[in-house]
Amino acid sequence: MCQLMGMNCNVPTDICFSFRGFHQRGGNTADHADGFGVAFFEGAGCRMFVDSRPAVDSPVAALIATYPIRSQNVIAHIRKATRGEVALVNTHPFMRELWGRYWIFAHNGTLENFGPQSGGQYRPVGTTDSEQAFCQLLDSLRLRYPDGQPPLTELYGSIAAWSAKIAKHGKFNYILSNGDYLFAYCTDNLSYVLRHAPFTTAHLKDQDIEVDFSQVTTPNDRIAIVATEPLTDNERWVPFSSGQLVVFQDGAPLFL
Repeated sequence: MCQLMGMNCNVPTDICFSFRGFHQRGGNTADHADGFGVAFFEGAGCRMFVDSRPAVDSPVAALIATYPIRSQNVIAHIRKATRGEVALVNTHPFMRELWGRYWIFAHNGTLENFGPQSGGQYRPVGTTDSEQAFCQLLDSLRLRYPDGQPPLTELYGSIAAWSAKIAKHGKFNYILSNGDYLFAYCTDNLSYVLRHAPFTTAHLKDQDIEVDFSQVTTPNDRIAIVATEPLTDNERWVPFSSGQLVVFQDGAPLFL
């Protein structure tokens, strides 16, 4: 299956440490060698890096692992193709505009007997079930809230109901963000870790690298990391329940 990673913080933070371990799963410590992508929100803008090459062989991945791009919301994906050919057009994450904001989506899993609904404003460019699902989500939200984004509790309820419906078609783990919030939905495999004061040292599972966060953070920093598989081996990762949708804001989970 594919690998997901997301980050949500209360202050702009780089993902260099986490990504150094994460990208090893793109052909080294795991066989997810069908491309990868990362999206960084910066205010209303969004930087997107995608490559159809394996992450461990990609100069783009090497750049991301060493270039400290600071963001409050990041979504990363390493692909193992099950629907759609290995090509740039099918590489996650996917981006669309809704209510004057960019939305980013990445998915892990395979949906059976699932196809795009015709006539919607959002249409897939590639051939993945993941992009089809993302387009359906945005179409449903635009139709339900034509005047703009609703309050978070209402938005959360609509996304949760839609997620449960799509999950009936198969494995549906995903991360979604509009730059304000980071939503994460699990059907079978997703975990998160919270980093806040007092900060300690973390050690990667996929590389022998550790960092003492007390030396690179302030006491007020809060960071949440979401991943398919825990990225470190000495922190407390919290597993999602099946069918659970969690929204993160300012480095903390909100259970609505």
